Amino acid sequence: MSRISIAEFEEIARERVQFAVQLGIKVESLGEGEARARVPYRDDLLRPGGTIAGPVLMSLADFAMYGAVLSMIGPVELAVTTNLNINFLRRPLPGDVIAEARILKLGKRLAVGEVSLFRDGEDELVAHVTATYSIPPHRE
Repeated sequence: MSRISIAEFEEIARERVQFAVQLGIKVESLGEGEARARVPYRDDLLRPGGTIAGPVLMSLADFAMYGAVLSMIGPVELAVTTNLNINFLRRPLPGDVIAEARILKLGKRLAVGEVSLFRDGEDELVAHVTATYSIPPHRE
């Protein structure tokens, strides 16, 4: 069971994670060590060549990973990304992009996870992300 609700996570996003608000990212689900989020398609998310911009994909992945981390440790706002590696696998054509994040290992100070990114309605990944989050020693 998640240690944070979707409503609590969305409130943190509204107040503290403005890039998620600007991109219109929607939280679809939170479970223990898992999060699913969506960035709805908009024309301004495209880069030349008609593909969803890489920074949009990275932002969505980071946001989903943050949700997965908080689902395990609760609303610890100062858990932060220390590493994010993305492999772009195929060109994401215009459309909503989905991120599915899961925690691979949760330690006392670090959480390691992965995020799969795909276009809504398609099974093939457009990108794969691994990420590490630092967890503050004194949780709020």
